[in-house]
Amino acid sequence: MSDQSLTRYLQADTGDIDPAETAEWREAFMALVQAHGPARARFILDQLAVMARGPLVEWSPELVTPYVNTIAVDKQPPFPGDLAIEEKLASLMRWNALAMVARANAAYGELGGHIASYASAADLFEAGFNHFFRARNESQGGDLVFFQPHSAPGVYARAYLEGRLSEADLAHYRQEITAPAAGARGLSSYPHPYLMPDFWQFPTGSMGIGPISSIYHARFMRYLTHRQLLDCATRKVWGVFGDGEMDEPESMSALTLASREKLDNLVWVVNCNLQRLDGPVRGNGRIIDELEKLFRGAGWNVIKLVWGSDWDGLFARDTTGALMRAFANTVDGQMQTFAAKDGRFNRDNFFGQNDELKRLAQGMTDEQIDRLKRGGHDLVKIHAAYAAAAAHTGEPTVILAHTKKGYGMGTAGQGKMTTHSQKKLDDTALIEFRNRFNLPLSDEQARNLEFFRPAEDSAEMKYLRARRAELGGVMPQRLATSQALAVPALDSFAAFTTQAGGKEMSTTMAFVRLLGNLLKDSELGPRIVPIVADEARTFGMANLFKQVGIYSSVGQRYEPEDIGSVLSYREALNGQILEEGISEAGAIASWTAAATSYSVHGFPMLPFYIYYSMFGFQRVGDAIWAAADQRSRGFLLGATSGRTTLGGEGLQHQDGSSHLVAATIPNCRAFDPAFAGEMAVIIHHGMKEMLVEQRDVFYYVTLMNENYAQPDVPPGTEDDLVRGCYRFATIEPRTNKKAGRVTLLGSGAILTEVLKAADVLAHEGIGCDVFSVTSWSELARDGMASERDALAGAKPAEPFIAKQLATSVGPIIAATDYVRAVPDSIRAFVPAGRRYITLGTDGFGRSDTRAALREFFRVDAAHVANAARHALGRA
Repeated sequence: MSDQSLTRYLQADTGDIDPAETAEWREAFMALVQAHGPARARFILDQLAVMARGPLVEWSPELVTPYVNTIAVDKQPPFPGDLAIEEKLASLMRWNALAMVARANAAYGELGGHIASYASAADLFEAGFNHFFRARNESQGGDLVFFQPHSAPGVYARAYLEGRLSEADLAHYRQEITAPAAGARGLSSYPHPYLMPDFWQFPTGSMGIGPISSIYHARFMRYLTHRQLLDCATRKVWGVFGDGEMDEPESMSALTLASREKLDNLVWVVNCNLQRLDGPVRGNGRIIDELEKLFRGAGWNVIKLVWGSDWDGLFARDTTGALMRAFANTVDGQMQTFAAKDGRFNRDNFFGQNDELKRLAQGMTDEQIDRLKRGGHDLVKIHAAYAAAAAHTGEPTVILAHTKKGYGMGTAGQGKMTTHSQKKLDDTALIEFRNRFNLPLSDEQARNLEFFRPAEDSAEMKYLRARRAELGGVMPQRLATSQALAVPALDSFAAFTTQAGGKEMSTTMAFVRLLGNLLKDSELGPRIVPIVADEARTFGMANLFKQVGIYSSVGQRYEPEDIGSVLSYREALNGQILEEGISEAGAIASWTAAATSYSVHGFPMLPFYIYYSMFGFQRVGDAIWAAADQRSRGFLLGATSGRTTLGGEGLQHQDGSSHLVAATIPNCRAFDPAFAGEMAVIIHHGMKEMLVEQRDVFYYVTLMNENYAQPDVPPGTEDDLVRGCYRFATIEPRTNKKAGRVTLLGSGAILTEVLKAADVLAHEGIGCDVFSVTSWSELARDGMASERDALAGAKPAEPFIAKQLATSVGPIIAATDYVRAVPDSIRAFVPAGRRYITLGTDGFGRSDTRAALREFFRVDAAHVANAARHALGRA
C-alpha cells in the first residue's frame, strides 16, 4: 500500500468534525517525513504518544493497521530468483502432494491425510526453501524450521523431487508398517522424528507444541551463545503454523518471553487461510486483525502479507480508499465465501458493493478476478516479507500471511467448509487442478494421479538443487551424530549417597547436592542444564544461585533484596540455571531444547528439570510425548512425589499416577527410588546410557521431601537396581515360634513402611524377604518382552522379576505410593502359584500428615503387615 492510498483511506473517515484541520495535521506530518525521514517521524510520534497517554487525554494507539500489506510495493526488494521456475516447482509440489494423499485414500479409504493445508501454504514453504531456510552442515549450524504438520505431504513432495524419496515411498504415505515389504519407506502422517529419524527434526503434529517449542529453542540458542558454548548468533528459527492453531494456549503462552528476550532470531509465519477443521477461524471477525493486535501487544514485529502483486494496480487506481473500506467491513466468513466462489460471483458480490469498486473492476475479465492472489500465494510478496523479517533486529517477527485453504482445488475444495477433510478428487477436479497450475500432465496422467518429476538435466531440477546447495543442503534433515561425553565415576560425585551410613536426608536434598557436585566436573559440568519452574528454593537449590547463576540475557540490572545472604538470588549472562517462572509448559519446552541439542546442534547437553511430580505428566504430558518423539536425552525429576509424601497439599497436588503415565512412553525409563544411593546409581547409569552409549532415552526419577535414614547401597546390587528390583534385606523371625514367610515389595517412600512392617511381622514369627522395586515399568516391560517372544514361538528369557522372586518364598505383598495399577503391572510375571496382593493410593488426595494419609490409603506399615497376615491365612 502506498502513502497516497493510506491518505485516501484516512480522508474518507466520516467521523471527522473538522476535516480542514485534520488535513493540515496530515500535511504537516507528511512534510516532516519528507524533510527529515521516517526515523525522525517515528521519534516525534513516540513523543506525542507519551503525552497523549497522560491523564489529560488518556489515549492509547490502535494496534490494528489497515487490511493491506505492511511492506509497500515501492519498498519491496528485487526478487532474486527465477520467478517462472519457482512457480512451476511450487505447482509440481502441489500436484505430487495431492496425488500422494489421493492415491493412498483411493487404495485404502481409512488412511486419511490432508491436501488443503499444503495447497494454501505451498508458496510460503517454497520461498523459504529457495531463499531462506539454511541447512546445517560441516561449515554452518543452519536454521531450525518447524513445519505446519498438515502440510507434511508437501515436504515429502519436495524431497521426492530432490531424489531423497522415491516414487515407491510416496506411494506408501501413511503405510509405515507395510512399506518395507514393498521395498519402500513408509512416510509418517505428520513430522515424527522418532519414526523418520534422519528426516524430521521437530514433531509439530500436536497443535500448539510446535509454536512454544520454537520459542524456547530460539531462547536456548541464545543461552548457548551467551555461555560461550556454541555460537548460534547468525542462525534463525522459522516456524510455519496455522491461524487456527493460534487458539491453543501453548501457541500464545510464551509470546512475551520471546519479546522480553528480544529473540530476533525467531520468525513465525502464520498461514492465515481463515479456516479451521470445520469452518472459519473467526467467521464473524478477522483473524489477521486479532492476531496483529495480540502479537503487537506482546511486543512482536508484525508483518502483514495480505494481497498479491495483482492487487497493486487496483490500489494504485483507488483514489477514494474504497478497497480498504471494503476490506475493513468484510468478515472472514464472507472472505471464505469469496475464496470458494468464482470470478463472476466476486465481481457481483465484492466489486459490486458500490460504484467505486465497480469502476476498479472495469476492464478485468472474470478469470482475472478469479486469479487475484492473496499475499501468501505470491512469491514476490512472500520474499519481501521474509527478507524484512530476517533483517529485523530487536524483536521476534510474525508474518501474517493471507491464503486460501485448498488453493487451486477449485469447486472441489477451495475455501469449502469441508476442505480440511478433502482427500479425494473426481476426474473433472483433477483436470481443473492440472489446468490451473499448467502442469505437464496428460488427461490420463492426471486422472491416474501419476507422480511427476522433471528430467534430472531440466532447468527446474538444476535450479532446485542449486538453490539448496547455496543454502547448505537439503531440508528437513535430522543429524544425530554428536560427540560422546565422558561421565565421571559414581564415587566422585555421589559417595555421600552410596555410602550414606544411615545419615538422614531426603532424596530431593541428596539430588541437589549430587547435582551441585556434577556441575563442578570440568568436562561434564558446563554441559549440564538445571531447569526449574519457579521452585528452586522449595527444592533446596538456592545454593546453586551463587555456584552457577541463573541465566539472564541482560545480566542482573538490580541489587537483589537478599544480596547479603549466602543464598542470594543471582542472575547472569553466563548463568547456567534456566529458571522459567510459573510455566511448566515453558520449562518442558526448555528441557526439550536442551535434551535434543545433540541432534539439533550436534552439541550434546544434559538437562535436569526438577518439578513437583504432579505438574509433569499430569499437566504437560502431551509435550513430554513430543519430547519422546524428538528422541530427547535428559532427566525429569518428579519431586515431592507420591500421594502421601506432600502431606498438606491435598486433592490435586498429590501425585499418584505419574509412574502409570510414564510407563506408556516407550523411550522413557521411569524410576521410583526409595533411597539416595539408589537414585545416584540410576542417574549415573542414565548419564552413561545417554552420553556415552548415546541411546535415545530419557529418565523420569521421582524424589521425596521426607527425611529418613539413608542406607548404603548393598554391594553388587547395582545392575539389579537399574533393571528394576533387588533384594534389600532378609529379616528372619525374632521369636522361636515360626509362623510362615512372606515376600514384601516396596518402592519410593513406602519402602520405609514396608521395612517397618517386616520388623512387626518378624516379632510375630513371620520371616520376610524385602525387595526394593526401583522401577515397576522396567520390570513390566521386561516381562512383556518375554511374553511376546513366547507368543511368537521363540524361546523366551525368564522375566527378571520372576528370577528375583524365585529366591524367596511365600505370598507376595507389593506396596507403593501410587495407584495400584502401578504394582499390578507386573502381576502376570510373578512366579506361578504365589498369591500377589497390591497396595496403592487409589482415589483423591487429602490434606493431612504423612502418617494419617498412609493410614487412610492403607499403605502404612500396619496395613502392609495386615495384608501379609491375610495372605498367610493368619488375619
